[in-house]
Amino acid sequence: MTGIKTTGEKKMMFFSGRAHPELADEIAQRLGVAVVPTKAFDFANGEIYVRYEESARGADCFLIQSHTAPINKWVMEQLIMIDALKRASARSITVIVPFYGYARQDKKHRGREPISARLVADLMKTAGADRILAVDLHTDQIQGFFDGPVDHLFALPLLADYVGAKVDRSKLTVVSPDAGRVRVADRWCDRLGAPLAIVHKRRDKDVANQVTVHEVVGDVEGRICVLVDDMIDTGGTICAAADALFAHGAEDVIVTATHGVLSGPAADRLKNSKVSEFVFTDSLPTPGELELDKITVLSIAPTIASAVREVFEDGSVTSLFDEQ
Repeated sequence: MTGIKTTGEKKMMFFSGRAHPELADEIAQRLGVAVVPTKAFDFANGEIYVRYEESARGADCFLIQSHTAPINKWVMEQLIMIDALKRASARSITVIVPFYGYARQDKKHRGREPISARLVADLMKTAGADRILAVDLHTDQIQGFFDGPVDHLFALPLLADYVGAKVDRSKLTVVSPDAGRVRVADRWCDRLGAPLAIVHKRRDKDVANQVTVHEVVGDVEGRICVLVDDMIDTGGTICAAADALFAHGAEDVIVTATHGVLSGPAADRLKNSKVSEFVFTDSLPTPGELELDKITVLSIAPTIASAVREVFEDGSVTSLFDEQ
């Protein structure tokens, strides 16, 4: 197997940064290519060096890098790799970002703040990216930050079908952990034929220094609740939402999220939570200390590989999700 796949006069080449090589290898295998050999290392002062060991001239190049920790290093490496492809006369450069870094900084909440998600998109465009392919962006508006095509992939079918196959759907309630995720949760409801509930956070005015209390809107008593979110970072918000559901009589709680960022105290919080199962995709590598029995990791590689194939063959990425 080589790093090149040809269709007629077109040539596909698949490249990967160093952040998550396992995912890159699985996607490449599904595409029937090998990841192009790349020499990459860090200089003593932290600067990154990259050189491809095969010619990319005239090729449609697909470059994957997931923005895991240390996020600034891997974003910079991806920018350098894009620039190297542009200078190597690649025909097109599609940047695959399973987890898009800085996505939570997508607007100004207060004065003198940056919109870092837009800055990342601008950097990729300036480096030479022609197209971005991402999975479950934190907000849909990020698609408009990039001046070019953006293929927004969804892990909902993968996650929802997994949950739906293992629980009694007649007892299932889909729960949004906050008002901002209701739209996504509603799509889960459509796919699984389940009712919707919302965990609403508000400030308790009757108790000094009490930041929030959790109110549950919807019927969760005696139900199997599946909390759906796009990412879990430290785990504080999602575990508090799960506690609120148990306090309101939920029989069981399953948590699903596309991106398991899982930083800081996440390991202890997930381990000590009453949640029976946490379900993630492998858009990010799972930290070793979080290899717990209650954590399930599903492969996002088939979804990404199908989208890459559609892009390369001038097909329709949208058609992959038409059934939703």
